[in-house]
Amino acid sequence: MSLQIQIRRAFVAAILDKRLPPGTGLPSSRVLSAHLNVARNTVNAAYRQLADDGFITALPRSGYHVAQTPAETASPAAPPPPQEDSAPRWAARIGSRYSTMRNISKPVDWHRYPYQFIYGQPDPALFPTADWRACSRAALAVLAIRDWAADMIDGDDSALIEQLQHRVLPRRGIFTTAEQIMITVGTQHALYMLAELLVSAHSVVGIEEPGYPDARNIFARRGAALRPLPLGPEGIEISALTGCDLAYLTPSHQCPSAVTMSLPRRHELLERGARQDFLIIEDDYDSEMTFANSALPALKSLDRSGRVIYLGSLSKTLAPGLRIGFMVAAPELIAEARVLRRLMLRHPPANNQRAAALFISLGHYDTLLRRIKKSLSERANALGRALQTHTPALRFTPLQGGSSVWVQGPERLDSALLAKLAQQEGILIEPGELFFHQPPAPCPYFRLGFAATPIEKIPEGIRRLALLIEAARI
Repeated sequence: MSLQIQIRRAFVAAILDKRLPPGTGLPSSRVLSAHLNVARNTVNAAYRQLADDGFITALPRSGYHVAQTPAETASPAAPPPPQEDSAPRWAARIGSRYSTMRNISKPVDWHRYPYQFIYGQPDPALFPTADWRACSRAALAVLAIRDWAADMIDGDDSALIEQLQHRVLPRRGIFTTAEQIMITVGTQHALYMLAELLVSAHSVVGIEEPGYPDARNIFARRGAALRPLPLGPEGIEISALTGCDLAYLTPSHQCPSAVTMSLPRRHELLERGARQDFLIIEDDYDSEMTFANSALPALKSLDRSGRVIYLGSLSKTLAPGLRIGFMVAAPELIAEARVLRRLMLRHPPANNQRAAALFISLGHYDTLLRRIKKSLSERANALGRALQTHTPALRFTPLQGGSSVWVQGPERLDSALLAKLAQQEGILIEPGELFFHQPPAPCPYFRLGFAATPIEKIPEGIRRLALLIEAARI
């Protein structure tokens, strides 16, 4: 934060906490600037803003004083002592135990580790700070605020819908109408809504094996029967879909194996879906991060019967913290999803939607994609060379895109134990057992993310990991 904001925050906290009671005189700007060793103009600007907000007031020939505030109707009372005997029995009240589900976990302070081979975290050096700030400022202009500040109820910012429709989706071969697009708070929000709308205890849902654990947990929460779909070199085994009502797939960059479903298998999948009448959720995460000369078209672009529900996100390209995702589906499904979304959160924050729309429309998104793909390609090559050099006994899928690699060790390798030992040495990896519905024991698979790992640290991190594997003999 700027020095001016820090000064204002300190005064506001002191006033609201009654440490500076009404009428208290404030030091002059000259005295305070000298005490804090900051410019006098900085203090004057902070004082002016505090006065504008009504926290302080200027008295003639007396300087600034803490303003008088309206008398409180009641003084805060001390909390009553706890009565353990009458406390709710939460173990009996909580109907569902989501905390028992197997989920991906990462250290909160992951950025402090020297070798951060975890997935889903961006490199802050690649984030276009100046461009995003400019778009955010534009979204906060007076006319822009009047446009998006009202309650949209179940609607979205039309500017972002337009940019997705004409600039983002056509990259994947998807041409659609605005009525078929809805903004979500990330992909998982879309998955949760789809589970509510399409899945029941009588449903059979196909999930890739290994696959995305959060999707598995979301569908399991609805009581659905989960059907593991084995993976081959060209994608899932299509025959395993017999009897499914719904299939959740990541065909462009399979999670976590990075296998890309071949074009013939995509056509076979769509034909089987039409013949057996099952729906397909296509999670197209990481699809724009391909290093190949040409990316395969999205399943949705090949769909002629309207049974593919397409999920996309700006998390992997722009920033995960923005939580901007989108769903493309039949108008009937989108209409119901809008009503459900309204019950959950009405609509995603409109100011972020407008800033993202401006970011895309001004060409910043295209520029960012080029930078990210170049950086990820270089890091993927460095990681591939390091694995071949230091861990020849490990197998992995050659990378053609994305920001992670799926590694298979010898059968004796316990990746969960390896991850614990590696963390003690400053190396973060993701053990593979969480991605399996029925993991092998011990599980020799693990995932290495490299989006947030400085390229110069990749070889040394893999060398140390190799030494750890050899020393521990796991």
